[in-house]
Amino acid sequence: MERYLIPQLGFHRLSKLRVKTVQRAMDVICGQVVRGGRLISAGSVSRIRAVLRSALPEARRRGIVGHNPARNLRLPNGARPHVVVWDDEREAVWRETGVRPRVSVWDLNNLARFLEAVRDDPLFVLWWLVALRGPRRGEMAGLRWEDISLAAGELTIREQVIVIGAREHIGPPKLAAGVRTLALDEATVTLLWELWHEQRRRRGGGGPKGRVFVHANGRPVSPDWLTRRFAKLVKHLALPPVGLHDLRHAAAGLASAAGVDLKMIQHDMGHASPVTTAETYIYVFKKVAKEAVRASAALLLSHAKVRMSLEGASRA
Repeated sequence: MERYLIPQLGFHRLSKLRVKTVQRAMDVICGQVVRGGRLISAGSVSRIRAVLRSALPEARRRGIVGHNPARNLRLPNGARPHVVVWDDEREAVWRETGVRPRVSVWDLNNLARFLEAVRDDPLFVLWWLVALRGPRRGEMAGLRWEDISLAAGELTIREQVIVIGAREHIGPPKLAAGVRTLALDEATVTLLWELWHEQRRRRGGGGPKGRVFVHANGRPVSPDWLTRRFAKLVKHLALPPVGLHDLRHAAAGLASAAGVDLKMIQHDMGHASPVTTAETYIYVFKKVAKEAVRASAALLLSHAKVRMSLEGASRA
């Protein structure tokens, strides 16, 4: 509301609001560029329209407006953009022209380069978790030590930090399916133990409580700050540009490469439906599948060559 609707419509008298005025405002919003140099997503535009649609009927009930001018708004196609993987060709084009895909993820090599380069970053555990398990930035900002069981090797996403205007609010995850428990591997548990002991040392004894990811002064990190911090790291390392949310996409691709089935990936991503998961990550999954076929073929061919060599030797 404060970021998009008020700047476009706030100076209009409600009683004078017309369909063409609202449509013009939505057209401007649809063309806005957000973080990372991308157009605002269709999902965000739909949510903005929903806020407007819910507010105007109330104005009509109070007799302020005679009709709902947001009722028949035209919006761009809401199809989800396919997530594409940075390959050598795309990277070369980007470095030459600056043109980048709308939504993109690193391949395994670039992801490994990033994680190796930020190993000593105070937020390394957060970057690792997002890349491996795919939580949203607000979910990481809202994660509490009470939500983690290091003994059981799992963490539960219960709430997130959301930014409305200039204010942060604590609320439930984006969807009901967003409340979920994520299994943790041994390496991740070890990293969290190290972070726990480091925070305990800084506190001068006593186990840390409250938010897991905090600044050196103990103040919790914010989602927007995490986005800016990640962007600075990526730029400093001269890696192909991806956003923090794109690490979440990479986690889905990693899970697929590891043979995790679609239903489990849906659960871990906090999606309401496996259809959402499949539509969002179809390109990543296809690329992973192609690489898996190539690896299988290479393995088969190597064994076939060995067998043919042995047969040739026996005939000789």
